[in-house]
Parts: sequence; C-alpha cells; structure tokens
Amino acid sequence: MDNNNNNLKDLLGGKLPESDSAEPMGAGEFVPIPAPVGAMPVIPVEAGTSFPAVSDTNYIAFKNNTLDIIHENFKGQSLSLALFDVIKSPSGGGTAFAVPGLSGDEMVKELTGIILSYTMPRAYWDTPDPVVGTPPVCYSQDSVVSSDGKPCHGCMYNEFGTADNGDGAGKACKEMVEIVLLRPDNIMPVIVRVPVSSKQTFQKYLMRLVGRMVPLSGVVTKITLEKAVNGTGQPYSLYNFEAVNQLSSEESATAKAFGQKFSEMLSAADDVIAEAE
Repeated sequence: MDNNNNNLKDLLGGKLPESDSAEPMGAGEFVPIPAPVGAMPVIPVEAGTSFPAVSDTNYIAFKNNTLDIIHENFKGQSLSLALFDVIKSPSGGGTAFAVPGLSGDEMVKELTGIILSYTMPRAYWDTPDPVVGTPPVCYSQDSVVSSDGKPCHGCMYNEFGTADNGDGAGKACKEMVEIVLLRPDNIMPVIVRVPVSSKQTFQKYLMRLVGRMVPLSGVVTKITLEKAVNGTGQPYSLYNFEAVNQLSSEESATAKAFGQKFSEMLSAADDVIAEAE
C-alpha cells in the first residue's frame, strides 16, 4: 500500500508548492450550491502500475441504497447546505482542522476523502468589518457572474489594492474555494472552505490530475495544513492537496454518480446567500 501510494505521489509531483498568493482570507464566508465536476475517462497513470481500489478503505456511502435512505428520511424535502458541517481555515496559521463531531469539535491534522464537487464563490461587503450575519452587497457562486448578472471580470472590487476601503493590498471582493468532501466513515459529505491564499494551490492540484487524465473524483485526496507567513508578516494556514489513492474505474464511476445525484438533491431555490462571520 505504501509503495503504491508513493508511486502515485511521484507521478503527480508530490506535495504542491506554495501558492503565489499570500493574502489571508477576510471576514466574508458563505455556502453556495456546489456544481458537479465534469468527468474524464480514467486511464492507467502508468503502464503496469496497479493501485488499490477505494473499496479497500470502505466508503460506506457507496453501499446499499444510501441516497434512497436520505430521500426517505427527508420526506422528499430538498437538502440544504446550511445543514452540513463546515470545516473552516484555522486562524493564526494553525495546522489542524476543527472537524464537527457528535461530542464537539475534534482536532485533526489531515482530511482524507473523495472530492465530489467544488465551487469558487466570492462576495463583496461595503465595509471591511461587517457585522456577523450581514449579507454581502454582491456575491457570485462561480466568480464569473454576480448574483445580479454582472461579470466579475473587470469589476473594480476584483482588483488588488481595493481591500479595507483601499488600505489593503488584497481584493475587496473576497474569494474562496468550497470543496464537497466525502469521507469513508460517513454517508454525508462535509464542506471544506479553502481561503483565497490556497486557491492557486488547489488549481495546480487540479492541473496535475488533468495532466495524467485522472478525474478529481477518481482519487482519494488528502488535505493538510502548514504554517506560512505573508508579505506583511501575518501567519496563515497554507493548504496542501495530495492524491494518496486512485479509484478503480468502477469506483470512480460510482463516486461521480453519487456526487451528481447528491447535488441534484440540493434545492436550487435554497441558494444560500453569503453571510459575514
């Protein structure tokens, strides 16, 4: 198992380098509806190399009639992302995640699971320190078009140097990545919020998978944190993404189908607007 995992790490370039962006995330955080990630065919990364299937790690969400059970328990109601556990970036350059559990938060050094989907949302508040729960003036679920139909590209608040009413080096419109992560011991995924300081790191991880013709939902991903310092000397948590296991073609197809069906169960009407935290 270790040798196979090491081979996969070598093929994908190992742990990714730091993002060029070192601006810590601001106050605005939100939970938009995730969109399914497009599929690509799974082909061998290297001829003659055999990787263990994800079934070895016992993903209970892929067994029996999981989605039927969810449908039955919710009596046909659409699921709301507001009901899901959210794992946020720690403050002060912390290197452990606070994972919500039945008895409170549990501190863990890594998150491991299958990324079912992700979004790259953004939101703008007209004050650098909005009151908790305040909706943004403008937001976008995909960082391309705002909620009122305007393009994000070319927006003055999408320019560096507009943060903190022009006193900050970053952008006034806050960006992030929101990952829908399915862990092996739970049929319900969690939402992992990745701050803008690690957005490029995640994109480089996607690029390396694309280069090997491996879909994002075709691997088991490990997410870890390391302490970094930005240009102004402020510590922040840098996210690292590592492929630790490749799924078989059958399991990859199952993961893709589960992610698509799960996303369909989320109500389009339950478009959760960003709120300051």
